[in-house]
Amino acid sequence: MPGPPNRPPEKAPPPPSTVPVPEPPEKKVLRRLTPSRVALLLDLWMGRIDADIMGPFEKAEAAYARGDFGGALAALDVLSVRFAEPRWPTLPDPFRLLRVPIPAPVPPHWDPDHALPVPEKDSKKARKAADEQLALARASVDWAGSHGVAVADLLPRIEAATAHLADPSGLVTFYGEVDLVWAELHRRLPLPKAGAAPKAPAGAEEA
Repeated sequence: MPGPPNRPPEKAPPPPSTVPVPEPPEKKVLRRLTPSRVALLLDLWMGRIDADIMGPFEKAEAAYARGDFGGALAALDVLSVRFAEPRWPTLPDPFRLLRVPIPAPVPPHWDPDHALPVPEKDSKKARKAADEQLALARASVDWAGSHGVAVADLLPRIEAATAHLADPSGLVTFYGEVDLVWAELHRRLPLPKAGAAPKAPAGAEEA
């Protein structure tokens, strides 16, 4: 008698993707808007924030407030280029990540990741973005806590985000923690003022 039909070889399950699922646009805005607010509250400005810097930031805040998230991202793009201009104080790490200098054009094959498969390239890009978000969130919470803003409830969120990032499949839960940090800091921090020294919010508690 003929034997049972040959079974096709079992395929190993694909590795978990590290590319996060699409997020609501307001969260994408806050991932840039809130650390930009902290960057403009840093003491290095010495109370002299030029209108060329404050203009795009104020446009981004106004657009976010009215739900124009595309307009907010466009204004943040302008701000990121302004941050890279040499006429301004140099932002410290990790806030330097908010700068987007305009590089000279180079051939695509000069990119060391140019030949990588698209999924691997996307995965590396997603992980790099998450690492940068974690660095910015940690530095922002540290700054806020040292300037009279209550952040005790946000510190466990930072530690949880760090733990999720150690798991290749944990980017969705990672952003759940980080996005809450950005939303709360955006609510608690004062707005920087052009030409005026930033002040801590009234009645803020020490962390």
